Amino acid sequence: MTTSSTPPARPKESLKGLLQKDSGMFSRRGLWLGAGALAVAAAIGFFFAGSGDETGAPRYETATVERGLLEVSVSATGNLQPTNQVDVGSELSGIIDTVLVDINDQVKKGQVLARLDVSKLDDQIARSRAALVAAEAGVRQAEATVIEARASLQRLQEVFRLSGGKVPSRSEMENAEAAMARAEANLAAAAASVSQARATLSSDETNLAKASIRSPINGVVLARKVEPGQTVAASLQAPVLFTLAEDLSQMELQVNVDEADVGQVKAGQQASFSVDAYPGRKYPASISRVSYGSQVNEGVVSYPTVLKVSNDDLSLRPGMTATAQIRTASRENALLVPNAALRFTPAAGGARKADSGGILGSLLPRMPRTASSRAPRGDDEKGGGRRIWVLQDGQPVPLPIKTGLSNGRMTEVLEGELRPGMQVITDTAAQAAK
Repeated sequence: MTTSSTPPARPKESLKGLLQKDSGMFSRRGLWLGAGALAVAAAIGFFFAGSGDETGAPRYETATVERGLLEVSVSATGNLQPTNQVDVGSELSGIIDTVLVDINDQVKKGQVLARLDVSKLDDQIARSRAALVAAEAGVRQAEATVIEARASLQRLQEVFRLSGGKVPSRSEMENAEAAMARAEANLAAAAASVSQARATLSSDETNLAKASIRSPINGVVLARKVEPGQTVAASLQAPVLFTLAEDLSQMELQVNVDEADVGQVKAGQQASFSVDAYPGRKYPASISRVSYGSQVNEGVVSYPTVLKVSNDDLSLRPGMTATAQIRTASRENALLVPNAALRFTPAAGGARKADSGGILGSLLPRMPRTASSRAPRGDDEKGGGRRIWVLQDGQPVPLPIKTGLSNGRMTEVLEGELRPGMQVITDTAAQAAK
C-alpha cells in the first residue's frame, strides 16, 4: 500500500544553519582582519607620534654674521646748474642791427654778442660835441671879459693913488670892482658849461658803446632770444637777449633734502649721483652748502642743498635731473647683521611639539594662542638694546645686543655676544614660502 507524505523540513534547516555557520566564520575573519589593521595603524601612529617633535619643528631662514664696510646715505633729487649763469640784456632801446653769436658758441669776456642800430646815437654825439665846442668858446669869451675888467679896475686904482684919493669917486671904484667880479663869475660859469658839455658827450659815447652788447664772462651761450631787426624796449627793465654759462667743467647740483634727513647732511660730505643720460655711471660730488631756509612743495618741507660737481669731459649739461646719494656716515670693519634678523620674533617656546594624541591629536583642532603666549619683541628694550635670535641645536636662542648705524638693509652691532660666522634667524621657512 502506497502512502504519500510531505518532505521533511530538516534539510532546509540544515542549509540555514550551514549558512549561519559560514556567516559566523566570515565575521570572525573580518574581526581578525580589522584587528590587524588597527594594530598596523597603531604602530604607524606610534612611529609618527615618536618622531613628531622632529617633523613638526619649524624650519628657519638664517644669515651669516659678517664684518664689512657700512655706509649710511641719504637720497635726494635735483637738477644740474652752471656755477655762474648770467642773463645778458640791453640797457638801451632800439632795433637789433646784427647778432654775432649763436647757441653753444664759446665766448670771451668783452666779446661783442650783438649790436643795436646806432644812427640816433651818432646824431646825439654830434650834437654833444657841438655843444662842447660852444661851451669852450664861451670860456674864451669870459676870459677876455675878465682881462678887460681887470685892466679897467687897475687903471682906476692907479688914478686914485696919484690923486691922493680925490679921483675917481668911490662909486666909480665900486662899479669897477663889481664889473671885475661879474667877469670872473662868468668865466666860472663858462668853465662849468664846458664840463657839462663834456659829461653829456661822454654819456652819449657810453650809450654808443652799450649799443654793442658784450659778454661779461668767459663761457658758453646757453640761449639766444633775439634776432636781427627785432625791437628791444628797455623802458622798465633790461630785456634778456642771451643766457651765458661760465666754465661748464665745474657745475653744481641743486637738490632738495627732506626735513627728516637734513639733520644728517653737512657741508663737506661726499656724495655720488647718476643721470638718466648715463644710467650706468656714477659721478662724484661734495656738499658745499646746506640752506637754513626751507621750501614747501605740496605740503612736503625740504631744504635746498648745493653739491660741487666736476665735469671735465663736459658729459653733464645744465638742467639734467640727477639722483644723489649723500654719504652721511661710514664704518669700516663693522659687525653687520641684516635688518630682517632684528625684526624676527619666534613663537613662544620655539618649535611647537606634537600632541600626545598622535595622529588623532594632529587631526583635532588646537586652541588658538593668546597674545600673552608670544615672546616679547627685542626692540622694546630700553637703552638702545635689541634682541636677536640665533640657532643652537636647531632651536632659536635669544642674544641681547646693542645696535649702531643702519643703512636700511644692514645694521651695525656695537655690543653683545654675537660673533662673525654665527647664524642669525631672519624668518621661518613657512613665512618665507608665503
